Amino acid sequence: MESKHATEAFAALAQETRLAIFRLLVQRGPDGLHASEIALQVGVPASTLSHHLSILERAGLLRSWRVQRQIFYATDYEGTRRLVAFLMEDCCQGRPEICGGIQVPACTSNCLD
Repeated sequence: MESKHATEAFAALAQETRLAIFRLLVQRGPDGLHASEIALQVGVPASTLSHHLSILERAGLLRSWRVQRQIFYATDYEGTRRLVAFLMEDCCQGRPEICGGIQVPACTSNCLD
């Protein structure tokens, strides 16, 4: 992952509502939630929610799909793994045991995109 992409992802998470949405969807798992349920649980109007979801999706942290008239959102786990790998790739001067049990994702060649 390039620094520019990491900066975009962190900027997307650096807002209280977007962080709450992201955390909710991480907890929910790969099946995600439809937009109206996210709005209900986070407590934001649909028009505001749409803006936040699009920012998170452009940052590579969420994915969406349509089922009939509903749009579902879930965490983009691969994008999230790349972000964590970017943070942890040079962890603790080659001594990952210092990092207190944080699991550093195995990096493939596409982690460094």
